[in-house]
Amino acid sequence: MKVKDITNLLEKLAPPALQETYDNAGLIVGDPSMEVSGVLVSLDAIEPIIDEAIERKCNMVVSHHPIVFRGLKRLNGSNYVERVVMKAVKNNIALYAIHTNLDNVLQNGVNAKIAEKLGLKESRILAPKSGQLLKLVCYTPNDYSGQVLNALFGAGAGHIGKYSECSFSSTGEGSFTAGEGSNPFVGKPGERHYESEQRLEVVLPRHAKSAVIKALMDAHPYEEVAYDVYAIENSSPTIGSGMIGQLPEPMPKKDFLTMLKQQMKTAVVRYTETDKTHIQTVALCGGSGSFLIHNAKASGADAYVTGDVKYHEFFDGEDSLMICDIGHYESEQFTIELLHDYLTENLPNFAVIFTQTNTNPIQYL
Repeated sequence: MKVKDITNLLEKLAPPALQETYDNAGLIVGDPSMEVSGVLVSLDAIEPIIDEAIERKCNMVVSHHPIVFRGLKRLNGSNYVERVVMKAVKNNIALYAIHTNLDNVLQNGVNAKIAEKLGLKESRILAPKSGQLLKLVCYTPNDYSGQVLNALFGAGAGHIGKYSECSFSSTGEGSFTAGEGSNPFVGKPGERHYESEQRLEVVLPRHAKSAVIKALMDAHPYEEVAYDVYAIENSSPTIGSGMIGQLPEPMPKKDFLTMLKQQMKTAVVRYTETDKTHIQTVALCGGSGSFLIHNAKASGADAYVTGDVKYHEFFDGEDSLMICDIGHYESEQFTIELLHDYLTENLPNFAVIFTQTNTNPIQYL
């Protein structure tokens, strides 16, 4: 098993193209072709994690948070970031981070895990992202439209919300003249040819563009394939920030807070009051999620669960939204479980180890 085999698997779960512009997810330290003896899964990649990886004979660490956010100009051990990178290089340990790209996926993402822990139903993305979808239009001989569509669907095209294999087709007539040295599938070189064709249209996620175009080329019978790809403004229902869902039954506010504290294993919940007596619609965002408070309120949520809320941001609830700050680490701690289970399921005979190190830098008295 090589580093690239594991990173390829992780990037099927959360494509790197989905990370935010400020982020640094991906392979931070290591040779993609290096053989991996074991993977240690953690939330952070700090020095105690590297020490644990050495002790437990793991030469790859998969963490949620990247150890390097900005460029390093020196490596002389003057801070914890430099020391981690130096120790990882010295001990031949690969470091991989799967951060905001894992935050931004609907299925098996950070927020889906929180929703699962809270028992939410009918969960959906709180703030869907636009600019993530493309439209592919191509033209095929009538008898080959099914073959081409199957290839496009298999490469990731045709998903709209909870529906798959979505497409539109219309019949028309195409024309072409094959030039010198060509080998046309239909028609003869030097003669204009008319062919009854299907115009096929499918949507696809931007990150799947290369795979979908390759699938089109492999499945299409023509020597030269005519196609168009263009951006569409629709928001993607499966890509975006935060999540919102429903508790099975409305809960009194105090009961909800007690459940939240227990399920998220947090020492304290900082929260605002609300004029609502019961909580059922819950919005959430792992990590620092104060930027979604207004989205949560506009969505009609009764409560919003996140971390790192600043003092003045608590006023934004305006009594209609209970803002619940459970802490950054506490909101994302189950990401370790998510990644461990995903890798174990897909690599059943490989050593994937759940860290025993609590990396939360915040203590409570």
